[in-house]
Amino acid sequence: MIHFEEFTLTNGLRCIVHEDPTTPIAVLNVLYNVGSCDEDMAHTGFAHLFEHLMFSGSVNIPSYDEPLQYVGGENNAFTSPDITNYYLTLPAANIETGFWLESDRMLGLAFSENGLEVQRKVVVEEFKQNYLNQPYGDVWLKLRPLAYHTHPYQWPTIGKEISHIENAVMDDVRAFFSKHYSPTNAVLVVAGAVTVAEARRLAEKWFEPIPAGQPYRRQLPAEPRQTAPRRLDITADVPANAFYKVYHMPARPDDTYYTADLLSDVLGRGKSSRLYQRLVKDTPLFNSISASCTGSLEPGLLVISGRLNKGVLMEAADAAVEAVVAELRQSLVPTEELEKVKNQAETSIVFEEIELLNRAMKLAYCKLLGDTNLANQESAQVQAVTSEGLLAMAQDILRPENSSTLYYRAQATVAAPEVADLAAKQ
Repeated sequence: MIHFEEFTLTNGLRCIVHEDPTTPIAVLNVLYNVGSCDEDMAHTGFAHLFEHLMFSGSVNIPSYDEPLQYVGGENNAFTSPDITNYYLTLPAANIETGFWLESDRMLGLAFSENGLEVQRKVVVEEFKQNYLNQPYGDVWLKLRPLAYHTHPYQWPTIGKEISHIENAVMDDVRAFFSKHYSPTNAVLVVAGAVTVAEARRLAEKWFEPIPAGQPYRRQLPAEPRQTAPRRLDITADVPANAFYKVYHMPARPDDTYYTADLLSDVLGRGKSSRLYQRLVKDTPLFNSISASCTGSLEPGLLVISGRLNKGVLMEAADAAVEAVVAELRQSLVPTEELEKVKNQAETSIVFEEIELLNRAMKLAYCKLLGDTNLANQESAQVQAVTSEGLLAMAQDILRPENSSTLYYRAQATVAAPEVADLAAKQ
């Protein structure tokens, strides 16, 4: 159980306090309701670019890192398709430094052409290094537009293409900040060795003077129901053939989300999962294979991915995966198997909440979902999943016509007949 209290400032900033006197540290987590899905398709990558720009100096503080390091703190951030999250940890005795730093960059960035140019180059280099020049790095650049034809989930957080970042101009940057980075579009969580009264006092002192800004309400185009299977076949200089198959699934706030999540666990979570047991251990078609969910705020994807063993035909591996998936559409998951994945999920929840920062981030995300106490209901939602529910979910989302498959072939690979034949017999 994560205990918390919450209040809202007059400018609309939603604040949550989680007291934990057992630790000498404090956490400030600021979640902004903006991700790559909120970008214009001709100007993608801006949410991630801002993740970098937010460390380039604010209106009153030219260097964000130096004052924080001086008081023994550290910080980081991440961008997803749905949110941008900034967090810092520091000794609780120095918590006001964190309020000062975070409030000043919410008040306004020190926009400069030089700062934009520096961060633009950093992001472009990251794009090249992680997405273009790394084996399998461009998978999501290929897979997202294959699965999404309408919704802005069709591009990754880094952006659709480098030119969108290279051509970013100051007017676009200022407009993006003004639209999304304001108190009314943010959630502040204060956690650790701090009282509710002290957190409220500091929040009112440092954040309440900031103008509220205009509330942002997402009105994104819905992805039409997929009615035919899709496939993309590419070849690249990679170590081994890789296989990816995705299915559209419910959004994170949906009542059936945890059913889909556990369905992915049955398929491919760990070495006891069906895909691993059948296709790695029993019949060695894959060197590794797993399944997971994107957990998106809007309808996301159940993802199956794996690396093939040398000589295995891609088509044979695909057929073997489909055979395992088909079983879930046809029969109930045994009670013992369901209990196993429930226990795995419960263990993950418990271990995740050991870290103070993880608790803070979970509270912020659940507040964005509409109810902070959802952070304490995860276990109950997991336990409520039934075998009948898994069967219905499998029949709904694990349909071939709801799938998008990427064959990522290594150059100059030749299938070994004996391995391919083995796959064909399964």
